[in-house]
Amino acid sequence: MILKLKRTPGIYLVGFMASGKTTIGRRLADELGWHFADLDEDIEAQQGTTIADLFDTRGEEEFRRIETAAIEKRVRLIERGRPMVMALGGGTFAQQVNYEMLENNGITVWLDCPFPIVCERVSRASHRPLARDPDKFRQLFETRRKAYQRADFRIEVPGDDPVPVVDSILHLPIF
Repeated sequence: MILKLKRTPGIYLVGFMASGKTTIGRRLADELGWHFADLDEDIEAQQGTTIADLFDTRGEEEFRRIETAAIEKRVRLIERGRPMVMALGGGTFAQQVNYEMLENNGITVWLDCPFPIVCERVSRASHRPLARDPDKFRQLFETRRKAYQRADFRIEVPGDDPVPVVDSILHLPIF
């Protein structure tokens, strides 16, 4: 295991919404025997409402402030030696303050899921506030890819089966 991961045992899954971060993260944590956290679930539990409602009632700026505070809380646990795989929200890694915090406290892995697969998955759910406008959604996908490229590693997500993606992560040179 590389020194960075030994010092702060955190693996952060980044990528666009519906790229499989939660599904893959849970399986990866199980394989490693580590704890798992879904940042969006943390925020919803703490705030007592959904991410979509937070966006609608408080706006994106306030949501991002809440999101950064939730990351800080989890990173403190990781710094104390609690190994964790964390699934981040789609826009989390695009925020510079979050990027810096995560880069200094573990390993980031970009789950690179093709846009057609993302669209298919998002079409099955109505809780994605930033997916309401198809043109803006496509533009957001392209814009965020630039942020995701800063991750330590990139893993392709070729379809709905999480097993090969988890296997690819487990074969990264971090272990």
